[in-house]
Amino acid sequence: MKIVVIGGTGLIGSKLVTVLRQRGQEVLAASPDSGVNTFTGEGLPQALAGAQVVVDVANSPSFEDTAVMNFFQTAGRNLLAAEAAAGVRHHIALSVVGADRLQDSGYLRAKVVQEDLIKGSGVPYTILRSTQFFEFGKRIADDATEGNVVRVPNALIQPIVSDDVVSVLAEIALDQPANDTLEVGGPERFRFDAFISRALSRSDKRKVVVDVHARYYGTELREESLIPAGKARIGQTRFDKWISHSSASN
Repeated sequence: MKIVVIGGTGLIGSKLVTVLRQRGQEVLAASPDSGVNTFTGEGLPQALAGAQVVVDVANSPSFEDTAVMNFFQTAGRNLLAAEAAAGVRHHIALSVVGADRLQDSGYLRAKVVQEDLIKGSGVPYTILRSTQFFEFGKRIADDATEGNVVRVPNALIQPIVSDDVVSVLAEIALDQPANDTLEVGGPERFRFDAFISRALSRSDKRKVVVDVHARYYGTELREESLIPAGKARIGQTRFDKWISHSSASN
């Protein structure tokens, strides 16, 4: 079976390409570097020729409100039209848990628009919404830093390691379309400040402070805004184990 991974050179995409190839699939890692650009449409017909499954894990190069909306609208329409023309039988997209509950965020508004395009396209689909990745803890801290203080929301977070997300995406790619939105999250829930404090190295002198008005992707959070709403698939890797392994590898 031919599977095309859009965004196949990024954090999730590169790991997914490896896993699917290990499972005996013919996989094309598609990205602008390989001549496949969903935003311009360049290379899409050639890349999708003979493909049964497309997994879209590409992200916008800019998170600015107008730019990110333009990216997901334009890339989504181009990709779905090319899939319909090529006879693709299953479109899979990675989205964000809580996106529909956090519409003050320009980024998450754009992700919901992407989801709606998929649902209305006529191409059989599965949308997987994931909680935040372990790997992005420090990046979140950097975005929330003011001087020597990291201001974070008073909310729960249920982060997951990227490898566990990839495992679920691989299962979905080898299964039939759900024509539904699924969710995946990590095995533990933390207060936001506890997650960020653990994500920072011991040598990091910044102080993590809870601020009820601190924003996440441009929006304020309620207690369970980032938590899966119903039955979700749960990753197996605990955060402290990942931290220990990552520290030992560095």
